[in-house]
Amino acid sequence: MPLPEPPLRTPLDARAAGPWFPPGTGPVPAPAALTLVCFPYAGGTPSLHQRWSGRLGDGVHVAPLLLPGRGLRLAEEPFTAMGPLADAVTDALADRPGGGAFAFFGHSMGALLAYEVACALRERGLPGPLGLLLSGSRAPHQYGDREDSTLPEEELLALLGGLGGLGAGRAGVRRAFWRRRLPALRADLRACDDYRWRPREPLHVPLTVLAGRDDPLARPAQTEAWRTYTTGGFVRREAPGGHFYLLDDPAQELLLRELRDWCARLTRAHARTGPDRTPPRDS
Repeated sequence: MPLPEPPLRTPLDARAAGPWFPPGTGPVPAPAALTLVCFPYAGGTPSLHQRWSGRLGDGVHVAPLLLPGRGLRLAEEPFTAMGPLADAVTDALADRPGGGAFAFFGHSMGALLAYEVACALRERGLPGPLGLLLSGSRAPHQYGDREDSTLPEEELLALLGGLGGLGAGRAGVRRAFWRRRLPALRADLRACDDYRWRPREPLHVPLTVLAGRDDPLARPAQTEAWRTYTTGGFVRREAPGGHFYLLDDPAQELLLRELRDWCARLTRAHARTGPDRTPPRDS
């Protein structure tokens, strides 16, 4: 059954720019550890990924991103364009203390944002992720054919419910919960609606793509199209469920096992090759 995301408490006097990583969840310097930076789906908060802490192996530190316009950053204006958002996240990653090896996980909008940040890090000549595990997203060049951000409120909530995004619990409670998130949700959707891919050299790290078997927004041909976005090895897998399969208990367990194995492979490869060499191809 779907697991609802509990709302994060927001101080009423919050006005200043808040942290990109919630307190206690940000990247930590640990030479033997892998930091898994988690990029949220449209309207999402770190709460889903915070529950993953401790379930991906002792050497994996889960670091969910907190975007403006939600949680502790509710008073901030959310970004409405992918480019400036990716630049701001890249700045935050570049300034993180201690450095260390890291990888990216992103679902739906989060997958697109993770890809853009990986490209931005490379363009700045900064260390990039050891790999990307992207979920519930078509390839970047296939974006730009939707106008979900302009839907009236009831139609937008109906779309979200049809995709499985309202989660479990009483329908009225869940709809009220999402109504509070509508400004951030619309901003995120607008960033996706207006996104236009800019051709760039493929990444050179392992890329794994997952999607729900019944996901209408990330069909097999659309997720297979990610293959050309890397030279470092490509894997495509399916999970039972639809677009929000990762909120469903059995499918979430499959995802966590996949993530645990994937992080372990990246960590072993990084230990063999060292920080200055390209990790071997995934399989």
